[in-house]
Amino acid sequence: MTLYLLLAALLVAADQLIKYWTVTVLQPIGSIPLWQGVFHLTYVENTGAAFSMLEGRQGFFIFVTIAALLFMIYLYKTGMFKGVLGHLCIALILGGAIGNFIDRLRLGYVIDMFDFCLINFAVFNFADICITIGGAIFVLLTFLDYKAEVEAEKAAKLAETQQKEEEQA
Repeated sequence: MTLYLLLAALLVAADQLIKYWTVTVLQPIGSIPLWQGVFHLTYVENTGAAFSMLEGRQGFFIFVTIAALLFMIYLYKTGMFKGVLGHLCIALILGGAIGNFIDRLRLGYVIDMFDFCLINFAVFNFADICITIGGAIFVLLTFLDYKAEVEAEKAAKLAETQQKEEEQA
């Protein structure tokens, strides 16, 4: 797990470096179109969640982040997510959550910069990408674990039925 904690720390560092660049280079000019009308780098101070939902509720977001971090630690300690994908999921979510948490504590808002304006999507940041990918892996692993559990139950019932048939014969 030490390797994955190191990965989480590197993700936090990458997030903070990208945000530093965003503040020093992008903030003074506002936006740089990488593909005009499709994808821009745009400086945004987000006091809410995605699409600025719950704007200005920093206390709530700090509480939710702490709860999420504690939940990830709990999942690790209980062994719910084992193996490379499970630990990668935890590292991505931890790295992203801590990256945005630092902004909220230090600045009172999160710095966003990736602006997929073709579909008027929310402006997001590297930490958000980490959280989203980690969350997708979490959902996938949860689904696969549930599916394996259902298959095991079916196999157990089938074995039980076969055993009863053999006893009757």
